[in-house]
Amino acid sequence: MPKMKTHSGTKKRFKITGNGGVKRWRPGTSHLAPGKTQKRVRHLRKSGTICTSDMKRISQMIHNVK
Repeated sequence: MPKMKTHSGTKKRFKITGNGGVKRWRPGTSHLAPGKTQKRVRHLRKSGTICTSDMKRISQMIHNVK
């Protein structure tokens, strides 16, 4: 059976935390910022973690990323 490859798009968008969680960044910051309130843009800068229902799927795609 061949080795599983890491999904290239996923490894650019997610990082593994020290405790084994998966960190993500919020979408919606790249363009059309004048239409968004300053508070909304500020909150979009913060990162978050993925929910537990997506944990298995995402971790399989980035299983060998440190």
